[in-house]
Amino acid sequence: MALRKIVEQGDECLTKVCRPVTVFNKRLHELLDDMTETLADANGAGLAAPQVGVLRRLCIVMDESSGEYLELINPEIVAQSGEQTGLEGCLSVPGKWGIVTRPAKVRVRAQDRYGDWFEAEGEGLNARCFCHELEHLDGHLYTEHIDHFLSDEELRAYLEAEEGE
Repeated sequence: MALRKIVEQGDECLTKVCRPVTVFNKRLHELLDDMTETLADANGAGLAAPQVGVLRRLCIVMDESSGEYLELINPEIVAQSGEQTGLEGCLSVPGKWGIVTRPAKVRVRAQDRYGDWFEAEGEGLNARCFCHELEHLDGHLYTEHIDHFLSDEELRAYLEAEEGE
């Protein structure tokens, strides 16, 4: 396994629509392993292939409750409900935060590293991550949903308010 360089906002690959994964082989497994290691090293909640310069429809999301990494290949959202508004950041937009409204509950259908289809459901942070990472696969960033980046003071106030709840 190896750490991959995370590309940042402004890099062209973050604006491209990714192609489906059609070959489930050792190269794919190595990419998934590298992405998992890169995500763990960056202490992030999710990482999509275009964030490491690969224009394929796959991402890794950390399950908030178990701490396990979930590999989603050719994922699509098949159901969503409710609404949540909260803090969001991105490894490709380092040090910046904004407030984004997303579905509260999301079900995705995806393939695993061997090509087998499965469904996964997430609420709260997991639902937010599913939406965020799948948007990367279509060339979009969370910054399209915010009206401004939070200042240091706004971020501090937001986090303090969250702790008080």
